[in-house]
Amino acid sequence: MEKATKISPFRLSSLLRLETNPQLALQLFRNPAPIPNPSKPFRRSARSYDLIVCKLGKARLFAEMENVLHEMKQETRFAPKEALFCRVISFYGRARMPAAARRTFDRIPSFRCRRTIRSFNSLLHVTVGCGDLEGVRSMCRDLDDHGLTPDACTYNVLIRAQVLAGCMEGAWELFDEMRSKGIAPTVSTFGTLVSALCANSMLDDAFRLKETMLTEHNVKPNAYIYTPLIKGLCKSGELDLALQLKEEMLSDKDLAMDSAVYSTLIRALFRVNRKGEVVGLLEEMKRIGIKPDVVTYNAMISGFCEDEKDFDAAFETLNEMVRQRCKPDVVSYNTIIAGLCKAGRWRDASELFDDMPRRECCPDVVSHRILFEGLCDAGEFRKARMVLDEMVSKGYKLGAVSMRKLLEGLLSGEKDRNLVDSTLFRVAKANAMGLEDWETLVRNIVTEPEKLKAAKLLACLSMRSVVEN
Repeated sequence: MEKATKISPFRLSSLLRLETNPQLALQLFRNPAPIPNPSKPFRRSARSYDLIVCKLGKARLFAEMENVLHEMKQETRFAPKEALFCRVISFYGRARMPAAARRTFDRIPSFRCRRTIRSFNSLLHVTVGCGDLEGVRSMCRDLDDHGLTPDACTYNVLIRAQVLAGCMEGAWELFDEMRSKGIAPTVSTFGTLVSALCANSMLDDAFRLKETMLTEHNVKPNAYIYTPLIKGLCKSGELDLALQLKEEMLSDKDLAMDSAVYSTLIRALFRVNRKGEVVGLLEEMKRIGIKPDVVTYNAMISGFCEDEKDFDAAFETLNEMVRQRCKPDVVSYNTIIAGLCKAGRWRDASELFDDMPRRECCPDVVSHRILFEGLCDAGEFRKARMVLDEMVSKGYKLGAVSMRKLLEGLLSGEKDRNLVDSTLFRVAKANAMGLEDWETLVRNIVTEPEKLKAAKLLACLSMRSVVEN
């Protein structure tokens, strides 16, 4: 950051673009001039506003972002472009704040900016991503009111909404409607439909659609078409056909391969005990310039743990990830912890669980649940209780099945009723189980005294729920 030199509006934009810390960028945006001149206020450019809004939005500093937007609204020298509001809508969508995204869309005209189908599509995408299918229907009814005409992107999002709702008939109706309106389907349109067909084990239909998209619509399949087809073939046990489809992809010089195809094939090879062919795939990836990513390595870890029970190889894969500067994620560790628990090696699982923070990957709720279940299965109920305490302290929810397994273990072993009592009250106090799970626990608790105690806790929870609501 420059100290005493005069900063021009153009220079401010350059500095904002280079500043990676959003708080420092905001500080620079607020105070660009070392010595403010009240008689000649600093004029920030539209580019500076765009940059700071995007930096704050990406960092989810929404209050600060809104303040800058309010200031920009007062500017008379320029009007912001619609693209900026599309990005703001997307930021709110990633934060799962659809109401804020809708407010942004509604106030675009107040910035002297004309709304087009582009910002509508951004809001539609956010609405679908947040699972608000009723909101999608409401938006479609409002299209005419906004004076907007749907385009291919609009239909692509709507088709995806129908697929997510499990309504393939509705998806096909939209596909036919867009063609009747003269809107050409895109590769994204076909990708959504092919993926849905594969997910529903309708591979023949998916392959027919792949052929017609090229012959009838002149749309060339890309990796997003091939990947679900390969996954579908692997899932149905047609691994050799999946490998042939991969070769078809390689034969097309214009088709960009990605690691997802190889990750799917690697996992499938492990499942059918063809581990020896994995090395060839990895060498092929290296030859064509595709670097294995965390998904690829996780596929190998899963194969070693679930199919081979070769935990030394799984740990060596972790080490290889570190050597290749591919940071293992929580899925990498959870897969090994789960495998160790299933193999009865709960001590090794506990050690890896405890070691995760040192490896710069903190255990998540799944990590805790895996270890908790593993300790219960191994009869280590007191240790499981310790994991439960940690889960409760972190605010993780517990299920009736897991709680019942722990309580049955505590009662059938040392019959430590005090520990059972403290466990029940610990979970109840933290409100770590829903009422429905408590009811299940009451119905299935082992002995009458504990059933009475759980029933009392259930009554307390019911009272609390009434008060809170």
